[in-house]
Amino acid sequence: MRIAVISDTHLPSLIRDPDGLGPHLAAFLTGADLILHGGDVTRPSVLEWCEQFAPVLVAQGNNDEFEDRRMAPRQFLDVHGWRIGMVHELRPEDRPVDVLLDDALAGERVHILIGGDTHVERLEHRDGVVVLNPGSPTLPHHREYRLGAAAMLEVTAAGLRAEVVALGETPGMRNPTQPRSLALPPPPPLGRFQGPREAAG
Repeated sequence: MRIAVISDTHLPSLIRDPDGLGPHLAAFLTGADLILHGGDVTRPSVLEWCEQFAPVLVAQGNNDEFEDRRMAPRQFLDVHGWRIGMVHELRPEDRPVDVLLDDALAGERVHILIGGDTHVERLEHRDGVVVLNPGSPTLPHHREYRLGAAAMLEVTAAGLRAEVVALGETPGMRNPTQPRSLALPPPPPLGRFQGPREAAG
């Protein structure tokens, strides 16, 4: 299953929808089976734009002051043995993974933890959990509207491939995205989290 992950589109604003920055995000989303949006959509019209490519689930952001059947404060998904959890805010993201899981997911344990809010991409595998922030496709690193970042998860029973990509360059405006990727074997069973804190005690 191909799961596209985006966040912090903050549209419409200076541009109406992502097409205002060119065809890059549309090309990236083409072929996805599902789109996960990490929040700060700001208007349902962006979700309608996304749904021309695949179904959408959204983690409600602090700027999402509307109701939508596709949106909730937390989203959970089970795909081929992988448990995915998504919220809008994980900051500070460099906290211990057990603290992130407790604060963001109220005790739920996952293999993949997705957040947005910072507009800065992150992809790492720490203490058995993939921590992913796809950045922003429209306001990368909180700079002016320009092409930014998105992420793709290729999820199978045999393993996971995760990638953060730079969507391209807006003329005269550098894309600050730092691409990164990782690959993992099949997921271990989800039990009680065993991170450094428990191992030490």
